[in-house]
Amino acid sequence: MTGSNSVVVRVPATSANLGPGFDSLGLALDLYDEIEAELSGDSVTIEVEGQGAGELDAGEGHLIVKTMRATFDRIGVPQPSGITLRCRNRIPHARGLGSSSAAICAGILAARALATAAAGTGEPLDLSDDEAFALATELEGHPDNVAPCLAGGLTIAWTEQSGTPRMVKLVPHDDIRPVALIPAFRLSTEEARGLLPKDVPHSDAAVNAGRAALLIAALTRMPESGLLLAATEDRLHQDYRAPAMPRTADLVRRLRAAGIAAIVSGAGPTVLAFSTSDTEDLIASEVGTDWLIQPLNVDLNGAGVQFPETR
Repeated sequence: MTGSNSVVVRVPATSANLGPGFDSLGLALDLYDEIEAELSGDSVTIEVEGQGAGELDAGEGHLIVKTMRATFDRIGVPQPSGITLRCRNRIPHARGLGSSSAAICAGILAARALATAAAGTGEPLDLSDDEAFALATELEGHPDNVAPCLAGGLTIAWTEQSGTPRMVKLVPHDDIRPVALIPAFRLSTEEARGLLPKDVPHSDAAVNAGRAALLIAALTRMPESGLLLAATEDRLHQDYRAPAMPRTADLVRRLRAAGIAAIVSGAGPTVLAFSTSDTEDLIASEVGTDWLIQPLNVDLNGAGVQFPETR
């Protein structure tokens, strides 16, 4: 490859499901990982600051590197011999805030930008935004986190019968104030998914369908505490996963009993609460000292790409 050989990608944390919207709803949050990817040398070099430092694979097994190589293959350009990553991570790992989706989206966008710069076309090289989303979904296994990570805002994702993933982006109401309650303990998505039953009662599915529809109205038009509380009720996944994270399940129950719209963020164990003017003072008193209380805003822009000289 020739041309610019370095790019910076910023990717937001995300919260999937949002209660009743299992595997379909997602929200982008203003907590970011920033990755500088450079094509240089003849081997893989990785520097990590913040979350995951000293824990992640420092070679070809790193998720961003694997994603970049998968993207180069999908685009159809030669693999670079050397990749240098400088990662400044703020998204907690294995906490239900989309860290793996952020890494996958970062890898795809970095590889696409570098391939485009090398080609000198000024256009994404043989990988449209829809194709980037499809590749991210393929690598992650489901679209609910990668959709808001790429697009920002509130997203509804689904998969066509053909297997093609689709998404719609919505803008949440200005009064939506997410608060992430992050524990020190972790839970893998695979473990959490392994607890889900193959079948659920029809009545539970009907409740979730209604609540998911109501949640879209609550998040975009009527962010009232009572409506948000009703709209975030779930019967498809949270109770089934509770044995793997009893402290998370207990916190969700206590917050909801206090009138706070709280849900398990993604597969957990982080809890996401929607704070309103009449509930914001109640959250800290219910949470206690064992959880990091992280007030956040909704990220409306999604993942962004810059070349270092334009930063």
